[in-house]
Amino acid sequence: MSDKCNSGQRRRKIALIGGGNIGGTLAYLSIVRELGDVVIFDVVEGLPQGKALDLSHAAPVLNSSVTITGTNDYKDLADADVCIVTAGLARKPGMSRDDLLSVNSKIMKSVAEGIRTYAPNSFVIVVSNPLDAMVTLCQRETGFPTERVVGMAGVLDSARYRAFLAEEIGVTPASINAFVLGGHGDDMVPVRSNTTVQGIPVSHFIQAERLTQIEDRVRKAGGEVVALLKTGSAFYSPATAAIEMAESYLKDQKKVLPCAAYLDGEYGIKGIYMGVPVIVGKGGVEKIIVAELTAEETAALNVSAGKVRELVDALPA
Repeated sequence: MSDKCNSGQRRRKIALIGGGNIGGTLAYLSIVRELGDVVIFDVVEGLPQGKALDLSHAAPVLNSSVTITGTNDYKDLADADVCIVTAGLARKPGMSRDDLLSVNSKIMKSVAEGIRTYAPNSFVIVVSNPLDAMVTLCQRETGFPTERVVGMAGVLDSARYRAFLAEEIGVTPASINAFVLGGHGDDMVPVRSNTTVQGIPVSHFIQAERLTQIEDRVRKAGGEVVALLKTGSAFYSPATAAIEMAESYLKDQKKVLPCAAYLDGEYGIKGIYMGVPVIVGKGGVEKIIVAELTAEETAALNVSAGKVRELVDALPA
């Protein structure tokens, strides 16, 4: 899937559905990494076109060959290799991710129809909240195989966990190996038993009580950003997380990434999307990794799965 036009091979194409802060950041990162040509879709006239024009002026400075366009027409998603969905209402102070269920479900149905019609072979990454319900709805409405529809949450939640731990210990986040499982909400499960600092258990550096406080902050980190911004939600970090997933797919990197993937018995959970470590390559979600958890972590994961089921059951028909 080269993005060059060698031997008549077409360039890769990334469709960004939603032209807000996350969509704009996704487009910028795609240019920087030269992942492929970019189309930004949004229903607001002028918004995606304006962002595309602005970004096209950045490309020469970045020495990037990526072309970028903005559109209000789903047909311009045609033949996209990757669709990243950020469309939907963003959280405001005092709102939970779950509060967005009704309005964003209507938007997701329209988006899924556009993807199904014009980009039927794409790998779809859903960022819209409430994440676990929205990725479920997207897969249902597109009818795509579950391995080609995935939710971005675990990469972001795990990055937040690593960032907070690194700050506490006083090391670079690159030294921290950690991941977060479960639904993308207040019941997510930071997996302490598998968290290390260059292979050394995190408990060697931080006492259990303080670790509990940090893990609670991880669960509420999105709300912490919302409260500070007051007029929106996080966008740099979710965009960066989604791009890592897209790049692993486009380049067949086979990275192990925590993503909201469809579970069919793994971790004793069946029939829902939820955050677990997976291998992302040219086949999409190529394998779900079943990590060894403590009894306490397993119980917490089951609680999180229950919350996800409640959200999914509340989806409109």
